[in-house]
Amino acid sequence: MPLAEAIQEAQKRGKDLVEVAPQASPVVCKFLDFGKYKYRQEKREKKKQKVQKLKEMRFTSQIEEHDFETKVRHIRRFLEHDDKVKVTVIFRGREIVHMDRGRELLARLVKQTEGIGKVDQSPKVLGRSLQMVIVPTGIKENEHGKKEKEPQGTRQAL
Repeated sequence: MPLAEAIQEAQKRGKDLVEVAPQASPVVCKFLDFGKYKYRQEKREKKKQKVQKLKEMRFTSQIEEHDFETKVRHIRRFLEHDDKVKVTVIFRGREIVHMDRGRELLARLVKQTEGIGKVDQSPKVLGRSLQMVIVPTGIKENEHGKKEKEPQGTRQAL
């Protein structure tokens, strides 16, 4: 159907002539209400997006080894679920003098999350705390223990 004829037909029906498949040969158009079409398209796009949450894990500079390991396990779980993790080391009282202990703690944490997370925001001093952000890398381990790169865009929002 010629373009001019299709536009007249759309006006008769009170609809819009919407190009649905521009890559096809010949181009595919439909008689639709453009507002509804655009709304549905945006809704579909929003469904495909992955919502990434920011989780926070707080440490003190005097944390014991077992407590540290427990918190590292939680951080690894957050990263495996594709969530960002904000790690905060809090200094109380005179602990602020030993800022190097906090930096060592964060360095150990980065080393233990090396396979599944990477540092997005390097450690910064904010008041009486030291903060950094770790993001997931997208590399997953399969059931045989081998590491695989996860294809982009395969995960969907839950």
